[in-house]
Amino acid sequence: MERYESVRQEICTVCHLLYQRGYVVSNDGNVSARVEENKVLITPSGVGKGRMTPDMLVLCDLEGNILEGDRHPSSESKMHLMVYRERPDIHAVVHAHPPLSTACAVCRRPLKERYLAEMVIGLGEIPVTEFAMLSTDEVPNSVLPFVHTHNAVLLANHGSLSWGPTLLSAFDRLEVVEQTAKVYYYVDRMGGGVEITQEQADTLRSMTGFYEKLAQKRS
Repeated sequence: MERYESVRQEICTVCHLLYQRGYVVSNDGNVSARVEENKVLITPSGVGKGRMTPDMLVLCDLEGNILEGDRHPSSESKMHLMVYRERPDIHAVVHAHPPLSTACAVCRRPLKERYLAEMVIGLGEIPVTEFAMLSTDEVPNSVLPFVHTHNAVLLANHGSLSWGPTLLSAFDRLEVVEQTAKVYYYVDRMGGGVEITQEQADTLRSMTGFYEKLAQKRS
């Protein structure tokens, strides 16, 4: 039995979901999870997410040193590790190339209008980072300004990135970003929409605890 078997399985589940939903093709995207305070499991470079298996994952420390695994970690591992170093409360990071949100990233079009209650409560504004050369320190540096204040970003000309307290929460956030991008696309095609007012948005945010309680098992 491999170490962190349940986390390995969950990472593969998220990878397969990304592929099945059309959020990645070929070797696109990368997924990671914190397994200890200073240790992270991350998907390897050069493997399609639809073909990911638990034994392929690479164990690294937060400085990028490989601790276990016979593959190279994702070429974008620096981006993941920066999030974990900056946010001890974060336990998962997901990066993919969903078509509509990636198109917004190419157009440098942030998702900021208050059109959807789910976005107001769950995500807030989704900014676009500065363009960063792939696989370099520019990528984590472009995300750093947003990592403490947002739940997800659009990476300019690259894709979307989300983080959360669990793997499924990080995946869900990335999926909500893509759904939001789809709605914004149709709203723009229809000539623009009507935003939720600031007062209504404040009321929605005050209901966060209520919805969190509903998401738990009944006592």
